[in-house]
Amino acid sequence: MNSVKSAPINRISLVCIPTREQDRAIAFYESLGFEKQTDTTFGAGCRWVEVYPPQGTTGIAIAPPPGNDPIAPVNTGITLTTNDIEASYARFKALGVDVDHEISRMGVPVPPMFWFRDPSGHTLLIVEQP
Repeated sequence: MNSVKSAPINRISLVCIPTREQDRAIAFYESLGFEKQTDTTFGAGCRWVEVYPPQGTTGIAIAPPPGNDPIAPVNTGITLTTNDIEASYARFKALGVDVDHEISRMGVPVPPMFWFRDPSGHTLLIVEQP
């Protein structure tokens, strides 16, 4: 093990979801209650966008992939929380979000949850935590 003391990592601040249709992604996440906090250009005309949920400090960066790398829909591993899974599911469906056919209920200790897809086809999970 290296004996050099390094600065500790103390939190996750952002996760990045690649997309080429940033305006569409912004509108999607804002419709879910996220708030755009950063929208700026960088590099050779690229755009960096960050959206955050109304509570919490970890955001989602919506940015194009490097160069001309293709974007394939992935399971992002991003888990969002709600205190009312039924209301969230109904709201997402009413907004036309691509959600699973039904809420998954596996029993204690696993909370109720459902998966949904963003406009690029990336999958995220929402879990009830009262």
